[in-house]
Amino acid sequence: MIHELSNPVVKTLLNHLRETKTDALRFRHIVQELTRLLAYEALSSESLEEQAISTWQGEKSFGFIKEVDLLFVTILRAGLPMIESVTALFPQSSSGFLAMKRDEKTHQSVLYYDRIPECQGKTVILVDPMVATAGSLCDAISVIRSKAPKKIISLNLIGSPEGMRILEQKHPDIDIYIAHIDEKLNESMFIIPGLGDAGDRSYNTEG
Repeated sequence: MIHELSNPVVKTLLNHLRETKTDALRFRHIVQELTRLLAYEALSSESLEEQAISTWQGEKSFGFIKEVDLLFVTILRAGLPMIESVTALFPQSSSGFLAMKRDEKTHQSVLYYDRIPECQGKTVILVDPMVATAGSLCDAISVIRSKAPKKIISLNLIGSPEGMRILEQKHPDIDIYIAHIDEKLNESMFIIPGLGDAGDRSYNTEG
């Protein structure tokens, strides 16, 4: 199921990403803030586990998300600011990394690096800023599904309607939390209006 966030704070932050004057440092900071907001939504129904902690009134029990059961996976490199954000929220969680490159002729993604720890019984949360054709995200979901996780969730900043339809067709059981769905893909399979290349803008590697 696709969950597009409607919060005006989310829309404002996302639209700052579209601005060409937003430099790499601020771009990464906004990506991290948006990722936290997406995580709050995605984990809003997560069950809490009672844990005893030391407080100013002595030892007491409170509910916590079981962080060790969370595994965050990013598709390099554009997703790095996103995974930094969620692992700062949940320092006891695990991290995994996939590297894919889009073939500029076929527009298909090619997996060339897979560094994902044990997934069995984990809630795996994929973080990837942009869903254009959905090729790399669908491939990533297939890779993770083969590792028998308990659940897969995807956090994304922007996507195209075409990419969303493909995701729903190929992986209808995956919950997608996205800040905004843009107008369309152009003939080069870039999101319109989009925000440019998220990886390039995060790390000043354009041109």
